[in-house]
Amino acid sequence: MTAHEHFMARALHLAERGLFTTDPNPRVGCVIVKDGEVVGEGWHQRAGQAHAEVNALRQGGDKVKGADCYVTLEPCSHFGRTPPCADALIQAGVKRVFIAMADPNPVVSGNGINKLKDAGITVTVGLLEQQAASLNPGFCQRMRTGRPYVRSKIAMSLDGRTAMASGESQWITGADARQDVQKLRARSSAILTGIGTVLMDDPALTVRPEGDWYPDNDVIRQPLRVVVDSQLQIPAQARVFNNDNKLLIASTVIDSQSNLPMEVLTLPALDDQVDLNALMKALAQREINEVMVEAGAVLNGALLSAGLIDELVFYMAPKLMGNAAKGVFHLPELHTLAENIDLKITDMRSVGRDWRITALPEYTKDI
Repeated sequence: MTAHEHFMARALHLAERGLFTTDPNPRVGCVIVKDGEVVGEGWHQRAGQAHAEVNALRQGGDKVKGADCYVTLEPCSHFGRTPPCADALIQAGVKRVFIAMADPNPVVSGNGINKLKDAGITVTVGLLEQQAASLNPGFCQRMRTGRPYVRSKIAMSLDGRTAMASGESQWITGADARQDVQKLRARSSAILTGIGTVLMDDPALTVRPEGDWYPDNDVIRQPLRVVVDSQLQIPAQARVFNNDNKLLIASTVIDSQSNLPMEVLTLPALDDQVDLNALMKALAQREINEVMVEAGAVLNGALLSAGLIDELVFYMAPKLMGNAAKGVFHLPELHTLAENIDLKITDMRSVGRDWRITALPEYTKDI
């Protein structure tokens, strides 16, 4: 690893500290180096607060003049909730700026880079770019395609079953796996489920951290809860109403009578169900970066069939639940092996007594 890669890797590590708190902003880290020594470092901690570059400049003080800056995302060049970071770097007098990746927003991409260059600062882009992009899959995808990154979490037995025929599913996996799921929830912008899961399991869909992994336990950022409920069947006593977190119901009908504490998003119907592509576009317009799906076979199958699941996270318990138990996906019947849905496994590890398998659908065949 070169010295430049070493300092950028440190910036990426800092950026990861904002994994649960920066939404809807990207996770960004910054390291400032003078004569081979780190003089300032910082990360974006929460939306509306100072960006990574500003935090690093404040720590570096007078030492930042003539220094090198390593930042994981192109410094912003526009006024938002905070002033432009490109201007702050210019005013501080840094000599060189190493950027892992350009801003994926096509409206602003390159503007911060050009502003730095126009000020006479040497700029290098692309250092550990892939690692930087992997920190912000949802932000990058939303900016490039207009839809969020969708991650589906599935707890299942070794024989691929998610619930007994009666619907009983608590608990297939152990306590360690369930706490690991809380980390996936905490990094998500929204948690998506279907009305079937609400009626059967009555989930709260909230982040409930245990231990010291959440950075700020007295201010937990709760994701938006989204329920796909085409005909507005949600009961008033459902647990998703039992707190102050925002609840969005995606439906095909207009809510005019319920008076329940929820927002109803009326969307086009597709085969008498909510058009899931339209839902994802609507969520992106609300600055939703990462969607975590915690649903049953019907909604998971519909999302997979529509090509909307970007990542699958399986928690596999060492249990056998039998043929009568419910499967993972409700999909059209596949008649030949050539019709199978290919997955690329990117990670596999034990979590307590269970196994967590992360896989990416390749969508190389029609479903």
